[in-house]
Amino acid sequence: MSIRSLLACWVLCCASVFSSLAVAGESLPGRIQVTGEGSAVLAPDMATLSLTVTREGESASAALSANSEAMRQVMAAMREAGVAEKDLQTSNFSIAPRYARPDPRAAGEQQGPTIIGYVVRNGLSVRIRDITLVGKLLDTAVRQGVNEGGQISLGNANPEEAIDLARERAMRDALSRAKVLAAAAGVKTGDIIEIQEQSYRGGPSPAPMFRMSEMAAADSVPVAGGENEYRVSVSLTIAIQP
Repeated sequence: MSIRSLLACWVLCCASVFSSLAVAGESLPGRIQVTGEGSAVLAPDMATLSLTVTREGESASAALSANSEAMRQVMAAMREAGVAEKDLQTSNFSIAPRYARPDPRAAGEQQGPTIIGYVVRNGLSVRIRDITLVGKLLDTAVRQGVNEGGQISLGNANPEEAIDLARERAMRDALSRAKVLAAAAGVKTGDIIEIQEQSYRGGPSPAPMFRMSEMAAADSVPVAGGENEYRVSVSLTIAIQP
């Protein structure tokens, strides 16, 4: 390769390097990042009731038979009270042995735990689409032999409208924060570069779990619906101008 060709290549390489340095040296447009929050509330229009039937027996089959019969009665009572088949769902099921443990204070050779029976637990999740029936259905469950559970979760069948309203409020909050910060810095806000919805939380609120023995002694179970809050958080990246 001639000296002239080598010089030409060297010039081109230098031009390329200087051009890259010039581009890298250009400052990025100014921007500001803010986070806004918004919320909306809805009165609950549905509830989920968690119930558990527990039965004991000397054998696993005896405990299972007693539990199955009790659960059949509970489910039949729920259907009779107006709960649809699709709103009944088995949530948990277990069979466990019961042990008699030796007295550690007893003299002589110690033996291991001895199985003296079995416990069967069967959980039922009941979706209630009319929350005015919650107290009535709790009473019905107790009368039919439910002896554990009783937790109520109050929710909304269609919370989308409230969530969208919370999004709008979060956007307004973020834009307002950006304008305040820009004004304090002596600049103006420009176009929105990026929007991110960081989180959304809210929905069904759990009510306290009732003791079935207390419910059995009560004439009725009072249930207050209250409100469900839906919260949304958004993050904005906004260009700023002098």
